[in-house]
Amino acid sequence: MLLSLVLIVPLLLLVAAGIVMIGGDASRFTRAKAAAYPIGLAFLGAGGALVLVTSQGPVTVRFYDPSSVASFIIPIGFYVDRLSAVMMTLITGVSTIIYCYSTSYMYQDRHARRYLALICLTDFVLICMVSSGNFMMLFLFWQLLSYLLYLLAHNHVHAGTLAGAFKTFTLLRVADTAFLAGIVLAYQLYGTLEFHELFARAAAAPMTISVLPELEVSAATAVTFLLFIGAMGKSAQVPLHLWLPGSLFAPTPVHALLHAGIINAGGFLINRLAPLFGMSSTTLHVAFVVGTVTAALGATMMLVQNDIKKTLGFSTIGQMGYMIMECGFGAFSLAVFHLIAHGLFKATVFLNCGNVIHKARQEPHFPPLDNEDDGTGFSRLTWSTGFVTSLFIPLLILLITHGVLRSPLLESQGTVIILFFIWITSSQAILTLTRLRQVASWKVSAAMLATLLFIVFVYLFAVESFTAFLYPNPDEVASYFKAADLPDWLFDLIVVMATLMTVCGWTYLYLRAHGRTIWMPAWIECLRIRLYTVFLNRIYADELYQLIGSMTAQLVHRINKLERGWSR
Repeated sequence: MLLSLVLIVPLLLLVAAGIVMIGGDASRFTRAKAAAYPIGLAFLGAGGALVLVTSQGPVTVRFYDPSSVASFIIPIGFYVDRLSAVMMTLITGVSTIIYCYSTSYMYQDRHARRYLALICLTDFVLICMVSSGNFMMLFLFWQLLSYLLYLLAHNHVHAGTLAGAFKTFTLLRVADTAFLAGIVLAYQLYGTLEFHELFARAAAAPMTISVLPELEVSAATAVTFLLFIGAMGKSAQVPLHLWLPGSLFAPTPVHALLHAGIINAGGFLINRLAPLFGMSSTTLHVAFVVGTVTAALGATMMLVQNDIKKTLGFSTIGQMGYMIMECGFGAFSLAVFHLIAHGLFKATVFLNCGNVIHKARQEPHFPPLDNEDDGTGFSRLTWSTGFVTSLFIPLLILLITHGVLRSPLLESQGTVIILFFIWITSSQAILTLTRLRQVASWKVSAAMLATLLFIVFVYLFAVESFTAFLYPNPDEVASYFKAADLPDWLFDLIVVMATLMTVCGWTYLYLRAHGRTIWMPAWIECLRIRLYTVFLNRIYADELYQLIGSMTAQLVHRINKLERGWSR
């Protein structure tokens, strides 16, 4: 039964693409509607596979002989475990909604049939990618996904769309080249591309390789670093994030699929190769730095954009930074939990943003203006509840964790990070409640407390359960946290600085939102204006990209002339 579901799920998506493409124009809308049924069945099949994998264990399907050279030519094999089944269920579930929405959204488009078929093919490629049984198949569908991103731009006669699609194609080629180099190096070092056999060989015989004459690194570090660059490209990490804002000319449902499924590929890759990444503290530390920088820059650039799709795009970049940062701390299961929650949320928001844009065009006063308060909206009860709740969340979480879950907080930085994320998430949710207008302050205070309890419950119990579900071996989880440990002084400094910034930011924004005057030195105000300009222009990364491209083209042209023996 499980074996049948593993094969049927991707085949149903191919059937859906065939239904859309085969036939005349007279029945294209009917066929487009009919193709939704195979996609829905694929979702049910993925859910069934998740249930069976949970109860019966993972399943492996191979259409090749791993010991044969021919396996490099036709490396088609499937490996479905709990991680793969979760991703398959997420992808097919979101895709069912997106496809049904697209049939009406793209009804009047001349190339709607091609577009809908590409959606089905993208779903097929995603399913095959997350259920790949070896490195070669994973890379094959990883590459196909990069090409499909170019095609999904759809309206290539539009100059902006074409430029964005080309930028996407170019930057992903850079990341995919590093990914391929990592696979080649892994095969050269370990002699296999089968996941579990490679993990076993890497753990059994640690090796070092010479990068420079006097610089040696572990083999696991070299391989995972190259693979991580590939993950950076797909998940839009700085500095390879430029393709995502440039792709925003594509139809809105494409972005719902992109931000809910495709961009999660980096987090999936690190989790699929978790045993290998767990052998390299260096790569995990690099992932932490890259994720932190991406989260900070993505969130900051999001705040100053004046276009709804750009705002959502940079929001996704920031959230993917959080996901990679969680991987860098060894909290791999938390990263998967994060990408599922973010994917469901962002798919919904993107599908609805078209309605917001339409209403804004029809009604100039939509959305309603949020005028500055005259100070009368300031509530001491709301302020006290939010501030005290935010300050005492760490203590509350500490008591609950020690009393109920009995987690050894002082023995694992990863556990502390999970608790810290609970606090940050709660603080962000509470902060949004402070902007409510014309609401009795006791209701806002009650909502703050309810929000706190809900988030604490979800993170402490749901994340704990999800971790046990994806990684049943607690020793394996502990080893990942240990590999990702930072020096104690640096870790403590990061937590303390982030805490102070959160509390100060909470205070500043609440007071400003209610018309309170806050004294700031003149140089800070000047710096704020300059930074606003920089982030509004997306740290001028696009201009830098164009400059690098122009310089590269000139260099290639000059080398070409020299090879041909031409003078200047």
